[in-house]
Amino acid sequence: MDDLARVEHLTDLADLLRPAAIRAAATLGVADHIAAGIHDTEELARLCATRPEILDSLLRYLASLELLDRDAGGGYMLRDSAEPLLTVHPLSVREALRLDGVTGRSDMALVGLVHTVRTGEPAHVGLFGRGYWESLNEDSTYVEAIERASLGQLVFDAELIRDGYDWSSVGSVVDVGGNTGMILTVLLGGHPHLRGTLVDLQSMARVAARKIADAGLQDRCEVVAGSFFDPLPAGGDVYLLSAILGDWDDERAVAILRRCAEAAGEAGRVLLADVSLDVVMKGEDAARMELWLRAMMPRPVRTVEELKQLGHEAGLRVTWEGPVTPVRSLIEFSA
Repeated sequence: MDDLARVEHLTDLADLLRPAAIRAAATLGVADHIAAGIHDTEELARLCATRPEILDSLLRYLASLELLDRDAGGGYMLRDSAEPLLTVHPLSVREALRLDGVTGRSDMALVGLVHTVRTGEPAHVGLFGRGYWESLNEDSTYVEAIERASLGQLVFDAELIRDGYDWSSVGSVVDVGGNTGMILTVLLGGHPHLRGTLVDLQSMARVAARKIADAGLQDRCEVVAGSFFDPLPAGGDVYLLSAILGDWDDERAVAILRRCAEAAGEAGRVLLADVSLDVVMKGEDAARMELWLRAMMPRPVRTVEELKQLGHEAGLRVTWEGPVTPVRSLIEFSA
């Protein structure tokens, strides 16, 4: 490879326009409109609420990427390679690529990867000046995105929480940072005697309340808008932390555990169901995945012993250890 070829290869690897154009198409729903029979740029621009001449530049570029075809009249058609951009495609990637989506918001921070490499902090903080979750919560436009994301949300080993812990003597559970209520819905569905409380930031809480109502569990579950860095609803039997601590450094993880300990008091327990993503940070794509995870969260991997140490620093003692899977572990703490 000569010098010019090396330069061209490197600049091609570093190109930001290609992913930006594909994500813009996903955000605008271009594939959906074309699949619905709209091929004319002017009409596509009207439906996408864009400038026709600039949208046409985008469409011509997508055609150069072999995602679209253009007919003799200037109309655009989808190629097979673009079909995963359709919302209804069985393997749709549209939601993951949308710039106004939950995943797209986090992916945008990757251009600030140098901040993570220098400081260890998530790239989102360096680029936007605030954390990812705060950003989602403070911008009401992301409520719809949270709602959409919850439809296809994966909950790693939710059955381990439902079945791997003895809930028979538990009357109430507080899901701290319960997100859109997926874990709590599974838990209450499997244990009809349980009552639940979900605590999360305002935007998440709004979506969770609807999800819990849709599951018919509103009579057994309360949703409270709040931060787990502030005092939590007191008096619960078990305070559940599911896949929370990986998003925070050790100091703030201990602060979260302390809030749970305060609310649980002497009689309550804290159940840590933490997710360690060590399993996906191995193999051929390990470096790529590790960089991506480190850019999103400060501690995607903690060992069981490290989790126990965090509990100890929060004034808790281990009273039970449950089963461990490649991505999740159960540890019960008491004051």
